[in-house]
Amino acid sequence: MEDTHISSSDQNGLRLHLCNTDKFKTMSIMLMMQAPLEEDLITARSLIPHILNGGSTNYPNRKRIKQKLDGMYGATLFPYVLKKGESHIIAFRMEIPADRFLNESDSLLKSSLDLLHEIVYSPMLENGVFHASIVEQEKRSLKQRLASMFNDKMLYAHVRLIEEMFKGEPYQYSPYGREGDIDSLHAPSLYQVYEKLLQHDQFDLFIVGAFNENDVKSMVRDVFSERHNDNPVKAMIPDKRCANNVKVVQDQMDVKQGKLLLGYRTYSTIKDEDYEATRVANAIFGRFPSSKLFANLRKKESLAYFAHSQIESNKGLLLTMAGIDFDNYERAVAIIREQEKAMKEGDFTEDEVEQGKAMLINLLLESHDTPLGIMDISIQAVDSGLSHKLNDQMKRIGAVSKNDVICAANQWELDTIYFLNRKGQTEWSQ
Repeated sequence: MEDTHISSSDQNGLRLHLCNTDKFKTMSIMLMMQAPLEEDLITARSLIPHILNGGSTNYPNRKRIKQKLDGMYGATLFPYVLKKGESHIIAFRMEIPADRFLNESDSLLKSSLDLLHEIVYSPMLENGVFHASIVEQEKRSLKQRLASMFNDKMLYAHVRLIEEMFKGEPYQYSPYGREGDIDSLHAPSLYQVYEKLLQHDQFDLFIVGAFNENDVKSMVRDVFSERHNDNPVKAMIPDKRCANNVKVVQDQMDVKQGKLLLGYRTYSTIKDEDYEATRVANAIFGRFPSSKLFANLRKKESLAYFAHSQIESNKGLLLTMAGIDFDNYERAVAIIREQEKAMKEGDFTEDEVEQGKAMLINLLLESHDTPLGIMDISIQAVDSGLSHKLNDQMKRIGAVSKNDVICAANQWELDTIYFLNRKGQTEWSQ
């Protein structure tokens, strides 16, 4: 399989990351603006990319922006927010046809970068601040997005566990903001947050596709000519603590199925030497249908409608999730803890280790088959500071031993158990 090559450079303080590949007929562009998670700013920041996408100086509304994109061979542009560890990220993602497949004298990539810059740096203004009608429309839309999250009970349970588990830490806050903050936000205050963003956020621009690297660097330097903040966002390193007292949180709602989540602190992030061992441990524990959680909770005991686990690479968080009948709470928790104990005591086979590594390598290979997959690889390479080359990544996974897995699992500390229970149901004591 063709390996990926990621070239990183500084362009006016903006960190440019280029992945040059001729595997696809499209080019993917992602602009990420990163700042520390702050309680007072998170709702305003979650509104800003949608306000910017609501109109610019030359394209004063969504319809005009859409017409411009349609005229660029159906290019797409998506604004959104996310969090990575203690960082809040505003992102814009574009997908465009590759220049080499177009019979055009002008570069579509250049036109796309111009449009992206226009939307970020030249918003539609009224009296020197954001246009009030766009702001009010986006406030209504944010309320609707937050309400839809509330209606997705698994997502709601996930948000609640994070709130409780990381209380007192910036990570507790949802990247989408809080409904209670929305009405107090108006065009002038939002514009102040936007100005702070331009001055202090760390800007990363990722481009995946076929291009001449020198030409693209010159384009970016010319288009994003402003001086950007080149001080990297500092990540908070959590203190290792002994979670002797596991926090148990139960909410009650009118739900048909219980949502059970257990949150573990792994003390291993993408920057740590034992991160691949943590990934393999999670692969054996609950990442795949062949893993211990699914095999025991779902197949053997028939206690769960689904059961799996995932890790947050930038935080040191392992999260198990299961949908269960309400009366199965105690038994389900006990079985999850039994599988945790088995991981820590090495109660798994070498074959399970090899199978876990093989499945992770297979996911890695699959990710090279899509533009977004390679974009994710590029972002992870920047986050980890390690070699992005496919063979090097496979070697890091392949080098993990059973003892490495045991050592990684023994760092896990159960912090919080969250259960979304049925309204009127007796609360469990565990």
